[in-house]
Amino acid sequence: MAASADDRVGVWLIGAWGGVATTAAVGLASLQQGLVGETALVSALPQFADLELIGWDRLVVGGHEIRRSSYAAAARELLENSRVLDAGQLEAIGPRLAEFDANVKPGTLINVGSKIESLADDCAKGNLGESPATAIARIKDDLAEFKKRNKLRHVIVVNLSSTEPPLGLEDVPESWDELAGRLDVADAASVGSEAGSFRHGDLAASPLPASTVYAIAAIQAGCSFVNFTPSVGTNLPAVCELAEREGALHVGRDGKTGETLLKSVLAPMFAARNLKVLSWVGHNIFGNLDAVVLDDPVNKANKVRSKDHLLTEILGYRPQTLVSIEYIESMGDWKTAWDHIHFDGFLGTKMTLQFTWQGCDSLLAAPLVLDLVRFTEREQRRGGSGVMTQLSSFFKSPMGENVPPEFHRQYALLEAWAADVRKET
Repeated sequence: MAASADDRVGVWLIGAWGGVATTAAVGLASLQQGLVGETALVSALPQFADLELIGWDRLVVGGHEIRRSSYAAAARELLENSRVLDAGQLEAIGPRLAEFDANVKPGTLINVGSKIESLADDCAKGNLGESPATAIARIKDDLAEFKKRNKLRHVIVVNLSSTEPPLGLEDVPESWDELAGRLDVADAASVGSEAGSFRHGDLAASPLPASTVYAIAAIQAGCSFVNFTPSVGTNLPAVCELAEREGALHVGRDGKTGETLLKSVLAPMFAARNLKVLSWVGHNIFGNLDAVVLDDPVNKANKVRSKDHLLTEILGYRPQTLVSIEYIESMGDWKTAWDHIHFDGFLGTKMTLQFTWQGCDSLLAAPLVLDLVRFTEREQRRGGSGVMTQLSSFFKSPMGENVPPEFHRQYALLEAWAADVRKET
């Protein structure tokens, strides 16, 4: 089924004026006006050219944000602080970015943690203390209004917000019906209760983080949901059950853009050559807003866990590992990852491989966001539902059963999906 010429789809970005979302919006607007090529876009590769993926001009951006800003202002900040983007290009797409700005609404602060809450402006703080049920209803209204006003066939919600602190979700019901009955409770952070706890019958604390509140709202509003962050999102049995009931598409977690991408490529090499990895140390430094949030040890724990599980899955044993993430303000959006791999070779000879990955964090992630939107839209148009395991190669901790950890095997899932789509066209 091909997309018709007047068929438009919404891209709803959670964390709308953050670095990744801003770069995605700038990239999309630039593609729409023919100002840039398609370098770094997986969906533009020749092997996907005949899948009738939605055209860039058919996409409309909106979103939720907890800070006051604009796409133009956030883009200028990237330009000035990180020496990326082009001033002339930003001026040319200014009117389109302003159109996107008009679609941004205040987000929710439910269980985002004190660090993220401290970054919020009055536009979002006015909703402090709202229950998940209230937030879900408000978010659904925002999505419905966005869809109606822009005459959209479908909306894809992409979570690009800062990493939430890990929550104790062990007692969250696995049944959607049971969880749905417990959503009308106050936000723990706003009423002085211990955030992250959820006890049966406890009406003082919200059981869910903001990422899951957004996910539930998206699913109930008939949208697809993509979680590009390490946060929980749809990765709860009850929410997966809801998605199944509603026939919704969803996928996540944590976009794989740099150091972990290389791990998923290099670790299989060590395994295939029977070289025993003794230790793998990774040190990451960067200075954008995400780094500010990850400078908080509580939020950092979620990100480190997402980056550190891969080696054991690929190698079949657990080498000594260390992952560090440090906020260095002067780096701006530029990230440097230095990895030291110590391994055992023939005749017990210990050897070392080191690599340095240097890249602009937002510009590594943004094209993948646009790819995920196009592939998700194509699967939705195809009539798919559930977890999109074919998109596993885009994530550090992909959801779904029997997903291989190696990048080349994950990418093969995408190519196999493309072959199936091709048979139907």
